Amino acid sequence: MSEPETRCGFVAIIGAPNAGKSTLVNRLVGSKVSIVSRKVQTTRMRVRGIVIEGASQIVFVDTPGIFEPKRKLDQAMVAAAWAGATDADLICLIVDAPELVRDPNGHAGRDTARIVQGLKDARRSAILIVNKVDAIKRDLLLPLVDRFRAETKFDEVFMISAEKGDRTADLVRYLAAQVPPGPWAYPEDQASDIPLRLLAAEITRERIYDRLHQELPYATTVVTEQWLEMKDGSARLEQTIFVERDGQKAIVLGKGGTLIKELGSTARTEMEALFGHKVHLFLHVKVRENWADDPAHYREMGLERPKK
Repeated sequence: MSEPETRCGFVAIIGAPNAGKSTLVNRLVGSKVSIVSRKVQTTRMRVRGIVIEGASQIVFVDTPGIFEPKRKLDQAMVAAAWAGATDADLICLIVDAPELVRDPNGHAGRDTARIVQGLKDARRSAILIVNKVDAIKRDLLLPLVDRFRAETKFDEVFMISAEKGDRTADLVRYLAAQVPPGPWAYPEDQASDIPLRLLAAEITRERIYDRLHQELPYATTVVTEQWLEMKDGSARLEQTIFVERDGQKAIVLGKGGTLIKELGSTARTEMEALFGHKVHLFLHVKVRENWADDPAHYREMGLERPKK
């Protein structure tokens, strides 16, 4: 009996900020590959999560949210999102179900409308994913989804809950049949292509946003300065949290350094569970007013720095 034909394809997950892209990719992969936060626009780079379904390898590309950019970093993030969509074999547009309900005309929000227009301009079709459907009554949601679908031609529509996993298996099976025939791009046991030191920095950044989502703006980033493999199998990580002002540094440190200790403890616990070994994490906070304009920061995230 012959082996089934292998398939492999890249599937871009695009959408407005906070629509649930990272939550969905983490759910499908079955492991954390992208950070999730209550703050919008927290995904800053393209992250690939890899799923095996039968003879198909699906490479999900979690992209930054597409929104109207203001800063150079915003422009680079949006450009990365569109590049991820352009290069992908398939595109999934994820829409927040409550967003549809909030609009009395059954249209998507401004950011989603901009994405839909961009897809039309690029002559690319997409699969519509309506997320967070568990938060809305079905009889209220269905007419709005039908109206939105009538405005734009979608290849297929899936109504899911990324957080709970509802109908996500159906989505994977569908995509597995749609990706093109070809050899797998990654080893079978690889879940992501994000370097561990970068994933560790993203975990710490997620903990900062989760703990300080009201007090701290987006003016912070985390860099893993050092990763040492120890003889006992553990790892020693030195990370720097960059902020833009002294007042922000004081917020991250907390009174008597209590908050940064809490951040380090929660981040370390998650890293150990994810990496499968003990982690010695040391956090430092530095003020760097223009960290977002540092070319090295863009390179580390795989972004192209805008020239203007």
